[in-house]
Amino acid sequence: MAGTERDFSQLVEGGILGFVVGDALGVPAEFMSRSALRKDPVRGMRDGGAHHQPAGTWSDDTSMTLCTMDSLMEAGVDYSDLMWRFADWLWNASNTAHGEVFDVGGTTRHAIFNFFKGTAPLQCGETAENTCGNGSLMRILPTALYIVGQYGNDGLDARAAGLIHNTSICTHAHPRCQMACGIYCTVLFQLCRGDDLHAAVAQGIHSALSYYREDPAFSSVYGDFCSLPEIGYWEEARIRSGGFVLHTLQAALWCLLTTCDYRTCVLEAVNLGDDTDTTAAVAGGLAGLWYGPEAIPEEWAEATAKYREIRALSRRFSCSCRRQT
Repeated sequence: MAGTERDFSQLVEGGILGFVVGDALGVPAEFMSRSALRKDPVRGMRDGGAHHQPAGTWSDDTSMTLCTMDSLMEAGVDYSDLMWRFADWLWNASNTAHGEVFDVGGTTRHAIFNFFKGTAPLQCGETAENTCGNGSLMRILPTALYIVGQYGNDGLDARAAGLIHNTSICTHAHPRCQMACGIYCTVLFQLCRGDDLHAAVAQGIHSALSYYREDPAFSSVYGDFCSLPEIGYWEEARIRSGGFVLHTLQAALWCLLTTCDYRTCVLEAVNLGDDTDTTAAVAGGLAGLWYGPEAIPEEWAEATAKYREIRALSRRFSCSCRRQT
């Protein structure tokens, strides 16, 4: 593990808080088109929107991320425990901003139903082509941070890939979803090392593609990701921001690479439109980790539901990841 205990704690805190605030910024703009947001861009926390939530409300993205953190802290790598926590969130509104569950993806819901009916956790996720949503990518951040804390990875190996893929498989088992999670995590591994932002992202993408090129289980989807090394040079018109997992990964990396601070990155993500909360959360996790928790605007932090509680949780999570080594 490169860096000091304090360094890792700051990485975790920045990543988790950056994710949550990005999610909350995006909730009131979800389903709005890019053209509509050009006329009325998001510049800070809003209320209302399609879900009629108070300003600072985060969505299922953060709820499932918090469930993942709780599971890793209290049970280690235990996919049954993870799925039980997802079920508790879905039916009992645990780990929600205001005691209400909203905006649950159909693939995620179906996987939780499968588990509740007795299906083994690693058999709950679907593999059909129409189940390649971003529902596992949006909650993979704690797993990546856990791997860094436990093992100090700067790239994928069989152990890290197994943890990442299995975490995805619980709800989203298609190889495309697994690979998107693996690339995101490998970029995060490189960002944790410091250096230069663009170099770290490039190395993360290159390292992940090199790993997946050699794995026949991903041969059918490998080509989908081959354009990622050029993502920072794309024009905005090429970036799509719906719920398809590949598009979310592309959009998040593009926002990170084409901006120079946390605020601009997540606002860019939200104002792309469509699946605004997830795009901003996934981008915000990387940006928060890179720029640090102090880069999150104070007025956004103060407006975000349970911000102080989540900040304290992120610190406990950091200690837990290191303590178990």
